[in-house]
This record gives sequence, C-alpha cells and structure tokens, in this order.
Amino acid sequence: MHNATANKWAYLASSMLLVLVLLAGCSGGDAPNQGNASPSTGGASSPAAKTPVELSMFIDMSWYPVKEWKGPIAEAITEKTGVKLNITVATDDNQLPAMIASGNLPDLIFTNSQVDRLSNPNLSYAWDDLIEKYAPDFEIDPMRKLVNMAPDGKFYTVRNAFATQAEWDANKYALGNDGNPGVAVRTDIMQELGNPKIQSLDDFVHVLEQVKAKHPDMVPLVMDPNWEEQYFKAQFGIDVGGSELYEGNDGKLHFYLTHPKMLDYYKFMNSLYRKGLILAENFAFSNDQIDDDYADSGKAFAHMHTVSIAESDNLDAQKKGQPFKWQMLPTALSPDAVLVSDGTGFAGTFITKNNKHPAESIHFLKYLASDEGKKLVMFGIEGKDWKMNPEGYPEFNYNPNDSDYVNSQGLKWYYFYSDAIVEGLRAYVPGSQTTEALLQVKKITKVRPVLGLIHAPADSEQATIKTKIDDLVQNLRTKIFLAKSEDEAVQAYNDMMKKAEQYGMSKFEQWATEQFASKKDLIKQ
Repeated sequence: MHNATANKWAYLASSMLLVLVLLAGCSGGDAPNQGNASPSTGGASSPAAKTPVELSMFIDMSWYPVKEWKGPIAEAITEKTGVKLNITVATDDNQLPAMIASGNLPDLIFTNSQVDRLSNPNLSYAWDDLIEKYAPDFEIDPMRKLVNMAPDGKFYTVRNAFATQAEWDANKYALGNDGNPGVAVRTDIMQELGNPKIQSLDDFVHVLEQVKAKHPDMVPLVMDPNWEEQYFKAQFGIDVGGSELYEGNDGKLHFYLTHPKMLDYYKFMNSLYRKGLILAENFAFSNDQIDDDYADSGKAFAHMHTVSIAESDNLDAQKKGQPFKWQMLPTALSPDAVLVSDGTGFAGTFITKNNKHPAESIHFLKYLASDEGKKLVMFGIEGKDWKMNPEGYPEFNYNPNDSDYVNSQGLKWYYFYSDAIVEGLRAYVPGSQTTEALLQVKKITKVRPVLGLIHAPADSEQATIKTKIDDLVQNLRTKIFLAKSEDEAVQAYNDMMKKAEQYGMSKFEQWATEQFASKKDLIKQ
C-alpha cells in the first residue's frame, strides 16, 4: 500500500494558499467544487493547516459505540490529515432515509443499509472523479472497484471489511473478524456435570437439559438478539451468507427460506423452546445488553453471540468479581457445518454533494486507506499500543477484547476505510479463545463474493419484494420458534412460505439467477 503522507512536507509553504484557492472556487453542480487543486498537496488535509478542517459525519448505526471524535487515535488521524470529524450517530434506522428525502445531508455518511441509495450522482460525489482530480496516486485495486460499482459504472464508496482471495492467501494470520457466530458455556457448571464432551448438536442439547434439571432457576441458553440464528443454521449446513441467497443443485439461485435444511433448523429451534432450554422473551429483547446481563449475573449457562463472546464474558466476570469463567464451544458441531462469506464489505463512507471540502475529504480517506492509516485505526499507535511480530502479526500491549479500553482510546471504530486483512490481523492473538474459534471458522468457510454482487437496487420491484419477505419472516419466525408442537411449527413454516410466494419470492429468485449468470464470471470462484 502507498503512504498517504509521502512528500507532504515538501508543500508546507503552499498549503495555506491552496486552502484559500480551494474555498474561493467552491460552487454547486455535479462536479467536485474545489477547483483544480494539486492532488499532491492534499489541500487543508495537509498537516500544514494550522486549523483542522471540521467535517460533519453521520454514522447510520444506532448501536455504534463511539459517538465522538476523541482519543489518541482520532488525534493522530487529525494530525496526519488536517481533518477532524463532528460525529452524529443515528437514533434509529429511519433517520438517514428521512435525511436523504429532505436533502439535509452532512459532509460524510458512513452507512451499510443505504449504500445503494447514496450511490447516486445527485447525492454523492463519485470517488473516481475525486481521485482523478485531487488524488491520482490514491490506488484502489480493481476488485474493490468492481464490488462497489454503481449501475452508472462509477463507485461512490469502498466498503470496509472486504478482502480479495489473493489478499487472504497472502496473509495466513488474517482470520476474519468478530462477525462470526459462536457459543460460550460456563466452565464451573461443565465441571459440575463431569465435563461432558460437546461434539455434536445432540451433545449440546443433552448438556442443556442437564443444566435445566440441576439448576431450574438458570436459563440454559441465552442468545444475543442479533445472533439468535447464525450458529445453529451453520450446523445444519445452510450455506447462505449475507446475501440470503444460495446456489441450488440446479445451478440457480434461491432464497434462503427454500433451503432443504431450513425446516429442520426451524424444528430444532422449536424443540429448544418446548424443552424449556431457551426463553420465549429472548425473541423480544429490546436491546443487545439484556443477554449480557443474564450471562454477567450468573443467570445463564450458555451464551450465544460471536466468536469473541467467551473472552468478552470473562472480562466482564472479572470486572464484576464473579467466580466463574467461560469457554467457547467448537465452531462445528456437525459434519455438515458451513459458513458462507459472500460479503463485498460491511459499510462505506460517502462524500455528499453538500460537502464543501471534497478534496480534503478524499485525502482523509486516502490516508485511512494507507497501510499506516489502517494499522493506526485497527491496532493503535505503533510502539505504544503494539509491535509487529517477525512472523507477521501484531502483538498488543492491551486486550483487544476489552471494549471499554478500546472505545475510550478510539481504537477500531474509526474504520471508515479499512479492509478484512488488517481487521483479521487484529483478531490473531495466539492462545486466545477468539483466535482458536476463528481458526475453526476458517476451516468451514466457503468464499462466494459473487453472491454479494447480487442485490436489488433501491426502490426497484425486486427490493420491494425482498423487503416484504424480510418483514414477513421477522414477524412470523417467532411463531414457528414458539409453537406448542412440532406439527404446529411445521404448519407455521408452511404458512410463511405460502405468503412469501404470494409476495413474489419466485420472481425474485428468477431475477437473482439472471444476475448471477451475468456476474459469476467476474469473480473467480
């Protein structure tokens, strides 16, 4: 990767003059409105600027833990780029769509859900145009351009948390990130039960039943509301990723509801409820802290979340003086276990047409995209927070799973341009439970990025169909989970499938298959 700060000091004398020229050239229209600034100076993004340029940023994620631009990492980024952010975090999922409709947009937007809508020349600057005009040495590999390309052939953002197959192959210590499912269990209770082996789903269910019998006041399994399904779906071999599509034996794409193992999965979840191993109210938790409270207070035996949950729970238990510890279960409890990586990235940053500093903005992102920038955001300050092991992975002077410390320092969450490799290297901590879980994840993961290219354009007929089906599942899946009998669960599933078909599921699958045929040759499988 190039270094975004190269040659910057050679232009100290001209930086402030350039700022004045850029501001004088501000104007409306579809083209970048900063005149013909020399890209190598970086405009006010250069550290030569005495007063940082302040850009407003809206983060379209109500759960986001970092709500201010503060801490040593933010300060270091500002020192390197001459940019500081005034951050606003969404209050709910409807706030950004309302802002888009009103045209009242900030300088920058970081979003996952509104990527298609914001990839619009009327709303955002195309990165291609800004790079050509202000930062021609900002190199982005062709695959990233491809997976972020809008229908007009331009790209308006580059999502983070993505890596090419070549990058994965070249970085053996990059293991992916925390976004993989996992389950942790209490080691003291396991010892009390004689440390029974848990090597299959049947083993796990049997242990949960033992816990219920011996500790009737304890919840055998509590689930994070955002991670209720992924772990068990994986065990049933439901090879579906974030696109919610899978390739059938007929070579066509199908919606995940039609997967041959989907009904078996639903029946399994229903059996957990009917046996009293999970709570009905778990499916109505109002936030993602309630399951943590069950675990931290000692009221739960097993905690379903991500691959880092054992270490996170151990930290919380230690802070609260709890006498128990947690241990991860195997990632695969079935020979059919599979995870699909079909993502083209998580979230991306948009430079809106309301932004009066597009040159500074693209240079800001250029720095975050540099090797130095990515490591600063994800690892911290080299020498203080971490050093590179000769083998090629970072060694930390802090616990990367200590969310209180990470958030207070401004680590990780300023990943407005990042990639899966540096994020994955952050996850490699030899001997840790999270690392061991991610090594297991790697063994059962199928990489299918082509599926991630197939998503319905905003406001299209296909998008409407998918939204209706997603809402349908969200409303009816609990009826399946909480059915009083297996027959009732099967009937509820069949009713849901019938309604999904009425909403146009087959029509959506036909469209997806046509898209698949046109795009599958773009990416080597």
